[in-house]
Amino acid sequence: MFLTLKALHIIAVVAWFAGLFYIVRLFVYLRETQDRPQPERDILQAQLQQMAGRLWKGIAWPAGIVAVGLGLSLLVYYPWPPPQWLQLKLVLVAGLTAYHLICHRMHARLQAGEPVATGRFFRIWNEGATLFLVAIVFLVVLKSTLSLVYGVLGLLVFAAALMTGINAYRRVRERSA
Repeated sequence: MFLTLKALHIIAVVAWFAGLFYIVRLFVYLRETQDRPQPERDILQAQLQQMAGRLWKGIAWPAGIVAVGLGLSLLVYYPWPPPQWLQLKLVLVAGLTAYHLICHRMHARLQAGEPVATGRFFRIWNEGATLFLVAIVFLVVLKSTLSLVYGVLGLLVFAAALMTGINAYRRVRERSA
């Protein structure tokens, strides 16, 4: 039963991350349509808001709930207190859940047509889920908090590389515009 629950948990986690990655990309597009002229803005916003609503309610929320629920159900197979790596994973999942809830608030504001942040902010915000993904996967696979020190250092280097890439992409887009 443990392996079946674990497989279902992994599937739900993949779907959850897919929803988180895509919703923030839609945030970028929604924000950037706010600067478009009429009637283009209204047409694009209506379509993007519909896509975001379906993604958020039909994939991101259900997958997140199932992923967390199955993850918690797997705790019965571990001794109490759980190993240190698992305790840290739970902290990271709590952080990911907070990220999800912040995305929910942003989604609600964007659905109402309110300006939330810049497209650049959302491009950077989108990497937050990437950082959680990398940290959680390395922690789960290595199952070592000692290796987490190396993982955190690698994560910081990875974050710096992402920021460099985002800034380089922005400069390329500005030159071509």
